Amino acid sequence: MGQSKFIRSLPTVLAVTVKAAQCTHRSVALRAQCVRCEPKGATHGQPLFPTPSVSTPSRMKIALDAVGGDHGPAPCIEGAVQAVQELDVEIILVGDETILKQECERLACHDSRISIRHASQVVEMHESPATVARKKRDSSIWIGTELVKNGQADAIVSPGNTGASMVASFFLLGLAKGVERPAIATSLPTLSGEAIMLDVGANVDCTAEHLEQFALMGNEYGKHLLGKPNPRVGLLSIGEEDSKGNEVTKEAFKRLKGSSLNFVGNVEGRDVYSGIADIVVCDGFIGNVALKISEGVAAMIKRLLLKEISGHFLGRLAYPFISGPLQNLKRKIDYAEFGGAPLLGVNGITMICHGRSSAKAIKNAIRRAKGMADSRVPELIQRDIEASHSQPPVELET
Repeated sequence: MGQSKFIRSLPTVLAVTVKAAQCTHRSVALRAQCVRCEPKGATHGQPLFPTPSVSTPSRMKIALDAVGGDHGPAPCIEGAVQAVQELDVEIILVGDETILKQECERLACHDSRISIRHASQVVEMHESPATVARKKRDSSIWIGTELVKNGQADAIVSPGNTGASMVASFFLLGLAKGVERPAIATSLPTLSGEAIMLDVGANVDCTAEHLEQFALMGNEYGKHLLGKPNPRVGLLSIGEEDSKGNEVTKEAFKRLKGSSLNFVGNVEGRDVYSGIADIVVCDGFIGNVALKISEGVAAMIKRLLLKEISGHFLGRLAYPFISGPLQNLKRKIDYAEFGGAPLLGVNGITMICHGRSSAKAIKNAIRRAKGMADSRVPELIQRDIEASHSQPPVELET
C-alpha cells in the first residue's frame, strides 16, 4: 500500500480531481449483466456449475479489483474461489474480460457465484491517484467502486493503487455525513490478540478534531472486528503523561478524555504491541511510518531467526520440535491473516489490500468486507459522528 507521495498531497489531489470532475462528464456505461466465468466452447453467460435451485437473494456481493495487484489476476481469482467456498458470497471480478476469462479457465474457476465485469483500464501503482478521476473512469478500481455506489455490490476490495482507491471512494461514495476526513484502519498483532491503528496513510496533516473522529470511527470498527463492546482507545504519543506530545495531540487528548469513549490515555510506540489499547489513534504520517517500520522489523527478525536456526547444528536438530510454535508465530504476524485495511468514513465499504496480496490475503479481505457489511459498520460510524456534533464542545484549557 505504498503511496507516500499521495499521502503528502491528498488535499491537492482532491482539489485537482474535483475540478476535473466538474468538466464534461464522460462516464462509462456499466454493462447491465455480468459475464460468468465459463470454459472454452461454453455458451456465453452460461455458468460452469448449475445455478443452485434455491434462490439466495440475500447472498452478499463483493466487487474485487482483480487486475490492480502486483502479481496480476491469479491471486485475486484464487482468493475469490476460496471466499465463495468458505463464506458463500458472490464475487464480481472487475477487469479486462478477456484476460480474466482466460485466467479463470487456466485456474479452473468453475463456480457460478463468480462473475466478471469488464473494465478496459488499470491504474498502475506508479500513476498519480488523480488519474483515476481524470483519465481512467473505465479502470477496475473506478468501475468496482461504482458497483458499490449503484447498489450492485456491497463492498469493493482492491489490492491496487491505494491513492486511486481513496479518490474513487471519495468521488463515487462520498464521505459520511459529518466526517471531515476518511481514515485507513489496519490491524496489528499484540500480546493479547489484535489491535487497530488508524490513520495509517490517508491524512498527513490532522487537527485534534480529526483525531477525535478517527477514534470514533475506530471504536465502531473495533466493536465489530474485536468483538468488544467497549474497546480501549489510546492516542499514540511520545509519552504517557497528559502533557506529552505536540499541540495537536495534547488538544486531542483533552477531547478524547472528555468523550464517551473508553479512553486509556497516551500510548507510546513501544506499547502499541503490548495490547494495552484496542484502538490506537494517530495521524496518517505517523501511522504509515510506524506501520512500515513494524513491517521491516518483522521481516528482519524472521530472517535472523532462520539464519540462526540453519547456521547451527543444534538449531537444525531442534527445528522439527519447534516448527509448530514457529508456524503459529508466523500466522499471528502474517499480514495475509488480516487481509486488508478498510477506508473508514465513506458511504460504503472500501477494503484496501497490500499490492503483493496472496490468495489467502484476498480471501480474508473479502471476509472482513462481508463482516463490515453484516454489522452495518458505515451506518454506525455515521451515527456516532452525528451524535458527537450534537454534543457541547469540550472546554479546552489554555
